[in-house]
Amino acid sequence: MEEYNKIIESLSVKFIKAKHLDIIQPVRVNNYYDVENTLILLDKGALSFGNDETKTDIKEGDLLFIPAGKPSSVSYGNPASAVAVSNEEFLNNREKYFKKHNLNDSTQESYLYLTFETKVFDTVGFFSSLDIPCFAIAGNRKLAALVRDVVEESENTLPGRDRIVHLNTDQIVVEIIRYIVQNKMFVEQLATNSTYFKDPRLLDIFAYIKDNLGGDLSNKVLAGVANVSEDYVGQYFKMLTGINPQDYIEYQRMEMAVNLLRTSKKSIRGIGNDVGYKDTAYFCRRFKMMFGIPAGKMRRRESLMNV
Repeated sequence: MEEYNKIIESLSVKFIKAKHLDIIQPVRVNNYYDVENTLILLDKGALSFGNDETKTDIKEGDLLFIPAGKPSSVSYGNPASAVAVSNEEFLNNREKYFKKHNLNDSTQESYLYLTFETKVFDTVGFFSSLDIPCFAIAGNRKLAALVRDVVEESENTLPGRDRIVHLNTDQIVVEIIRYIVQNKMFVEQLATNSTYFKDPRLLDIFAYIKDNLGGDLSNKVLAGVANVSEDYVGQYFKMLTGINPQDYIEYQRMEMAVNLLRTSKKSIRGIGNDVGYKDTAYFCRRFKMMFGIPAGKMRRRESLMNV
């Protein structure tokens, strides 16, 4: 249990967005993907995830958790009338499928959602590092109530709103981890994650990568940071984390690129350069391959949509 406490104490949590939406057109999103963790609470109607062979239905009042960076097929609303779309089409046209919740319409299918970042020592994404699939959270009234509180607080203008949202989002992360532990889910992955606390060289690599995403992050450079041989550093990194360093670096670079697209007016070329891609065309190809949407359209949907 002490290892889990160490993990929780190391986490930095950042609230991104929370909304209560009505489903105006049921939709099935193939290969949904985002760089942020998403927690969905089904208020009324239907919600499911997985393909035809592994489809899992979420009951009203239960939740679906989608870890950052984990592709998932998600179906919102009555499956009999759902349209199937790609992730790109979904991200570009969310207004076709959802609208802000109408408190006076009790017949409309609706759901609440919350997106947030959770990082170990403010460097590596916690849930994405576990490499776990999306999963249902059933019968957790406390977690459901917290999601409702965050959505309500995020939409008001009262003093202390941001503070309450931050505190409740912290508690939501703790409740998700408790649910995982209590239900003995992904135990091996959690045990692997605890290695971050046992090897300072790995933490040095994480910190160096975070501070130098626009620079040279070759295995030769990382070997110097960790004081191990260039031939060994890739094996060493993967042994402790389960992924190779260059895959991890690309994910971190793309995560920063998404953040810059959402928060800055820099050009696509400038953003690509800032995150370590000198070839803009290559950056754009890799971005679309990862997210299923061009970088320019990612910026457009962030500026146009508030759902």
